[in-house]
Amino acid sequence: MGVHSEAERVLAELDPEQRGAVTAPAGPVCILAGAGTGKTRAVTSRIAHRALTGEISGRHVLAVTFTARAAAEMRHRLTRLGVSGVQARTFHAAALRQVRYFAPRLLDGRAMPELLDSKVRLVTLAAARVGLRTDRAAARDLAGEIEWAKSSLVEPAEYVVAAAKALRDTPHEPAKVAEVFAAYEKIKRGNGVIDFEDMLRAAVWGIEEHADVAEQVRAQYRHFVVDEYQDVNPLQQRLLEAWLGGRNDLTVVGDASQTIYSFTGATSSYLVDFPRRHRDAVVVRLVRDYRSTPQVVGLANAVISQARGTEARLRLELRGQRPPGPEPELRIFTDEPAEANAVAARARALIDAGTPAREIAVLFRTNAQSEAYEKALTEAEVPYVVQGAERFFERVEVRQAMVALRAATRSIPGETPLPAAVVEALAAVGWSPETPPAGGAARERWEALAALVQLAEEYAATPAVLPIGEAATVERRVTLTEFTDELHRRASQQHAPTLDGVTLASLHSAKGLEWDAVFLVGLSEGTLPTTYAKTAEQVEEERRLLYVGVTRAREWLWLSYAVARSPGGRARRPSRFLPQLDRSGGGGERARGTNTTPRPERRRTQIVSCRICGATLLAGPERKLGRCATCPSDIDEELHERLHEWRRRVAGEQRVPAYVVFTDATLTALAERRPSRSEELIAIAGIGPRKLGLYGESVLALVGGAAVDDVCPEKTFEIEP
Repeated sequence: MGVHSEAERVLAELDPEQRGAVTAPAGPVCILAGAGTGKTRAVTSRIAHRALTGEISGRHVLAVTFTARAAAEMRHRLTRLGVSGVQARTFHAAALRQVRYFAPRLLDGRAMPELLDSKVRLVTLAAARVGLRTDRAAARDLAGEIEWAKSSLVEPAEYVVAAAKALRDTPHEPAKVAEVFAAYEKIKRGNGVIDFEDMLRAAVWGIEEHADVAEQVRAQYRHFVVDEYQDVNPLQQRLLEAWLGGRNDLTVVGDASQTIYSFTGATSSYLVDFPRRHRDAVVVRLVRDYRSTPQVVGLANAVISQARGTEARLRLELRGQRPPGPEPELRIFTDEPAEANAVAARARALIDAGTPAREIAVLFRTNAQSEAYEKALTEAEVPYVVQGAERFFERVEVRQAMVALRAATRSIPGETPLPAAVVEALAAVGWSPETPPAGGAARERWEALAALVQLAEEYAATPAVLPIGEAATVERRVTLTEFTDELHRRASQQHAPTLDGVTLASLHSAKGLEWDAVFLVGLSEGTLPTTYAKTAEQVEEERRLLYVGVTRAREWLWLSYAVARSPGGRARRPSRFLPQLDRSGGGGERARGTNTTPRPERRRTQIVSCRICGATLLAGPERKLGRCATCPSDIDEELHERLHEWRRRVAGEQRVPAYVVFTDATLTALAERRPSRSEELIAIAGIGPRKLGLYGESVLALVGGAAVDDVCPEKTFEIEP
């Protein structure tokens, strides 16, 4: 087969949009690629087609992405397409290779400094130097803040102002963080080491300040591809511009709706502004989703359709290409333990029905949520793997807490209620039930220990098994010793993860992955979006997290929410991002007779959204009103009065209580929503076919402006002598 025949074969396997991306002329190309639309195929095919037609040489191409796994996949596909010599690397790997190569020239013959694997140790020393005591979690948060600053090209002296402008949720007072930052830089230089941001800066410096280095680099790399362009930070963009050197043979690929790492310094602004910065850019939109069923695609579109802000300008409406599948399911539970147990039971049923455990995932907002699912899956004998995080009982703070709890069994009086005893014991490891600290690592540490307190509350509330013959009314107090024994039992039962286990992962660590069946759990206000999302931009990023979660599912999708955190706990609202699932079909029909998964015990709940703010409504009165109790009312007061008078007369004539006709909430809903047709009337919760037949004509007449006397004349009753 000839070279041109090979190039034609590359095009033959593409859809029209992908083909447009591949054949776009040399120069700036922006590929907006939705989830599951074949972006890797498009970019590798573009490289291969250009190489096979002789337009470029593979050895002059540098393709950069954000994970070693993605880079390896890109190299593998290019090899299969018959193209060799392309450098596909992460930003850090590409920079490291260049800095090592040019180090003798740039450093006057000296060896390249050692590269730090982690900042934590030096950050701990820096914090101590400025009088700040830190544990490992606090040091991790400070290290993360320094990484954000350096990735954003912010120096220590500029940190306070930059953090304020970026509305950073800093782990300590900003001025103190700036001191730690400056001390860290000084200690690092004194130790003769560099961190990953220094390495990227060194690569930039080598090109920008040394003409001979720039000439050699730019002679080697003439054509550039950047994957996941929405995740580029200012330092990486600076390196990309140094590589380009004013040239414009650049292809970028990204999806603004999957921008979920802004807290690390990543910004979608370079993707959003690409056509403006490159006036002659070709922009291609990939919207054919080959990953998920039309039902899952429809739900993803519904979630992201409500997005606002900068990223929403590049929002894509996906079109599912797979055969229809089951509708996404919404499940509502009384508390989180019930939710976790139901997830474990359904996972067990999916596996028994033939779904491999490795093709199932449970996704949540924070790593601290994993414990309940680890426990439930263990008890259901479902193997699992924790992705991107330590298993709950292997976390350093949890191990320390268990030691502190065991020690407290010898010092805390036995009559102390179990939850109070656990709180007192955890004080020894620095935990208190007050507001959790700022910073991701410190907050996760706090939440992990808070999970132990919650577990203690649940354990104490569990009815005790009394000895035979003992009066059932006798109440046995659960001791701290029994609770610590229970914790060690649970820890010992968590077998080592296997490759064929259900994946437990945070939404952040799930990006780039996909499964046949996905459980999205904990979809409540305060969790998703998190309470720490204060600004409109932060709330929108939380919405994009849910979108990323939905688009991980190929066929089967479960969304769930627990009304309370623990049995009998304070009620919470469902996530405002949940759309109406009855609109999620994506244009496909429901699969008939193909889903062998056992039906759940709980009845599917139709989602009703607030017509004012879009939040999901669960409470009966709110569902009738069609709005949150806290949202402003647009009630027609005069109509409301006429409806009340009409109800009084009807109830009197029928000799029934007024609420039997319509409740107060239903009357308020009628006066607010003012239905003009029977279809709109019956859509109000509490008005079924029977009441529509009895009262529909009269109510519609009243809404239309009729007087009460016109539809229900006042009747007088004479008392017989």
